[in-house]
Amino acid sequence: PSQVEFTFDSEFAEKIIPHSPALFEWVIENLCKNAVDAMKAVGVLNINLFEDETGIIIDVTDSGSGISPKNIKNVFSPGFTTKKRGWGLGLSLARRIIEDFHDGKIKVAQSQIGKGTIMQIALKTV
Repeated sequence: PSQVEFTFDSEFAEKIIPHSPALFEWVIENLCKNAVDAMKAVGVLNINLFEDETGIIIDVTDSGSGISPKNIKNVFSPGFTTKKRGWGLGLSLARRIIEDFHDGKIKVAQSQIGKGTIMQIALKTV
């Protein structure tokens, strides 16, 4: 949407990350769509890649409505949704793709009601 400011930052040297491009692209697209929904198509969306001691971290940060603490533990559960229209399968499938197909981790790194959310993917490098 035209009222979403999108930024992409990369703070790491070239590393090899074994992945399925189609599946990984779907995960990033799903996280971005969820972020835009949470911002009601107005706000800031940032994707930041950086290294830590185990591999590559990808943070998808939005300035949306945030996730309530009681819902954080459920967001990756199949069928869980807070949307009026939705099946609650996106984040559960994203977790399966990241953890089962890419040997990584995905989590809600931070979320504040009214401030936004950081979804984080951690992947091991070769």
